[in-house]
Amino acid sequence: MSNVVSIHPYFKVHPGKMDEFLEISRRFTEATIKESGCLWYDFTKSGDVIHCREAYEGAEGLLAHADNVNSIIGDALAISDLIRLEIHGERDQIEKLRDPFADLNPEYFEFQHGIGKP
Repeated sequence: MSNVVSIHPYFKVHPGKMDEFLEISRRFTEATIKESGCLWYDFTKSGDVIHCREAYEGAEGLLAHADNVNSIIGDALAISDLIRLEIHGERDQIEKLRDPFADLNPEYFEFQHGIGKP
């Protein structure tokens, strides 16, 4: 069992806006580095799609992050489309996130089994 919750947004950046989006991703990172509940946070790129790979200590860590970057997300969505959003975690953690993330229509993945390091 794991208390880790990961979230995986995929942004399709509008034509000609990649440099601007990458600057916004730096702002996201600068804000997130201060969060005690963040386990990892990084951005990857494939063509015009940016993926943010991120994980938190439970639903509370993710909710604190969402509150922390709320002022930045509008800037990102002004120059991109959120084309996919996944949230992964234990059932009880996912249930805590359904209402707060309902407007973003994520796909939820419930943890089954695996290995990890403490």
